[in-house]
Amino acid sequence: MAKRTASAKKQARSGARRAIRNRGARSEVKTLIVKARRSLSDTQAEASERTESTVEAVRALDRAAAKKILHRNNAARRKSRLARQLAKLAAAAPPPPAKGKKAAPAPAPKKR
Repeated sequence: MAKRTASAKKQARSGARRAIRNRGARSEVKTLIVKARRSLSDTQAEASERTESTVEAVRALDRAAAKKILHRNNAARRKSRLARQLAKLAAAAPPPPAKGKKAAPAPAPKKR
């Protein structure tokens, strides 16, 4: 049965407007997640680039969850997956060499 009351018709119109607006926001989030995943899987990418793209995707997920475009658990799950991938790469990569001064050698013990 179709909605016939004026308030129901108005609600249907506003729901359609919200759906269009939300579709764009969801699409943006998906695009940022794909970019983050690509940078995480790219072996040639810099660590800073990987982190930056992941942080950008996490921010977009947080915004979408705050606006109730995505369910908060859905956003949390996606953020967790990205963070796990980033941590996995950080653990596998050797630490970067220290810049600046060289570490001083440990002092030799005194002889008696």
